[in-house]
Amino acid sequence: MPGGFMALTKNVFTVLKMFAGTNEKLSQRQLSEATKLSLGTVNTTVKSLENRGLIEDRMITQKGLEALKPYAVDNAIIMAAGLSSRFAPISYEKPKGVLKVRGEVLIERQIRQLMEAGITDITVVVGYKKEYFFYLAGKFGVSIVVNPDYATRNNNSTLWYTKNRLGNTYICSSDDYFTVNPFEHYVYGAYYSATYVAGPTKEWCLKEGPGGRITGVEIGGFDAWVMLGHVYFDRAFSKRFVEILESVYERPETANKLWEDIYADHIKQLSMTIRKYPDGVINEFDSLDELREFDPAFIENIDSEIFDNIVSVLHCEKSDIHDFYPLKQGLTNLSAHFTVGFGKDAQEYVYRHPGVGTEKLVDRAGEEAGLRLARELGLDNTFIYEDQKEGWKISHFVKNAKNLDPHNPEQLRRAMEMGRTLHESGAVLDRHFSFVDEGLNYEKVLKEYGPIEVPDYFELREKVLKLKAYADADHVKTVISHNDFFSLNFLIDENDTYSLIDWEYAGMSDEASDFGTFTVCCELSEDEANKAIDYYFGRTATTKERRHFWSYVVFAGWCWYLWSLVKEAEGENVGEWFFIYYRYAAQYIDKLLSWYEED
Repeated sequence: MPGGFMALTKNVFTVLKMFAGTNEKLSQRQLSEATKLSLGTVNTTVKSLENRGLIEDRMITQKGLEALKPYAVDNAIIMAAGLSSRFAPISYEKPKGVLKVRGEVLIERQIRQLMEAGITDITVVVGYKKEYFFYLAGKFGVSIVVNPDYATRNNNSTLWYTKNRLGNTYICSSDDYFTVNPFEHYVYGAYYSATYVAGPTKEWCLKEGPGGRITGVEIGGFDAWVMLGHVYFDRAFSKRFVEILESVYERPETANKLWEDIYADHIKQLSMTIRKYPDGVINEFDSLDELREFDPAFIENIDSEIFDNIVSVLHCEKSDIHDFYPLKQGLTNLSAHFTVGFGKDAQEYVYRHPGVGTEKLVDRAGEEAGLRLARELGLDNTFIYEDQKEGWKISHFVKNAKNLDPHNPEQLRRAMEMGRTLHESGAVLDRHFSFVDEGLNYEKVLKEYGPIEVPDYFELREKVLKLKAYADADHVKTVISHNDFFSLNFLIDENDTYSLIDWEYAGMSDEASDFGTFTVCCELSEDEANKAIDYYFGRTATTKERRHFWSYVVFAGWCWYLWSLVKEAEGENVGEWFFIYYRYAAQYIDKLLSWYEED
């Protein structure tokens, strides 16, 4: 306790707090029932309070109020910066904390509960879709702190940006729902709230020592008290935690850690007890199905364009939609699995939500036209519907799907035959794509960062342009192409049915363009690539055909090499692909030039 204040034992604090919270003259029995202390302990404690002048005539004195001051809660910090990716697809539209559950907005309910406990200094830390929380400043007088690192760091960054506000502080999550108000005006010491889970669990399990002190944290366990809900930092805990946070924050390994990880790493230095709550008091929702179980009316009442889209396309009811969970997020889009119907009638789907700014990168009309064509040609059996304007898409979900193995001869053959089917369809799209033109565009961007001083860059560039002139003179036809044609965009189902997905970049390209992408991105060997060319033509390719197709391996490698140079200039780490792209361009360029010059 700070100097000048009277330290209290936990029992003395517990009973004194009861007197501070009422104007009634509480009896010993009332105190015992409320505090869960025995009548004997209460009697002894009351006498001690009277002797110390902290209560008089069963009422708290001014001296008693002064003794409680070190235990008064200073403030609360509500964490609301995260992506809530497990709550897809609703989290694509709005943050989880602003959802209305049982008639109340989650974060608003929590703010009201804090204020009911006399805690009015409340900070809401925002990041993802931060604008959804700004209104809280006017409505409740809370402070808003923007966490600029919400997408690149875990929640340790939220405490970093509020470290100067940590004292006697509640740390809360914006999306918790408490059936009973858990907040208090006076708190004895730091604690983490917990609930009991019977049987196996994947949650963070707590070990406790004497006095309920947390001595260890393990992910996963059996019949355990698990971390759930709010946390309380007292001033001593806050001071030491901030010291530790400042010492580890800039370490690369810290970025992805929860603040709880940092606490667990230094648990011997950070004293915190377990606060146990009955089942049902603290509610955290990791999925829409969990929330629907808690609030059966949630789905029916939810204001969601995503649900409206699903209903309009699949002609179902909102109540039929369930089993949402996020799938792997791509570079440009977000996707979630969902099911419509129950039992034998259940059908599984994928909802694709366009990423921010993708309308500038992707021609959605071209993509939709490509998808319809792919469905007609039997190349993509997953496609159901795409909205050209908004960019959302609904597809069939492929159970137990495998990606294509490009090093499996049979699968390689199937992929090349599918490419041939597409190219021979005769379809036309407005979008055009050229590796070399795209590479030159990347070059313009690269020059904005300064002179290009990469060894052999300009020599390789001139060779690529020379090869492009030779290849153009082959007068090979321009055909509709996938333009992202590689193994990860092939799905193989349990019946050995192949689907070519992700048609965002479909457009008109040289016939060899898809082969170039496939060879480079699948890292085909020279022998595998030559077999792929023969599979494509359904016969042994001619020398001119083989030469032309290999030219596009060089162009693909060079284009993505330029892209890598730009990304690295922007501060991103492309990793080993940087060299892979370069290698496919540099390794074959001289051979191809010689091949053409022999004619």
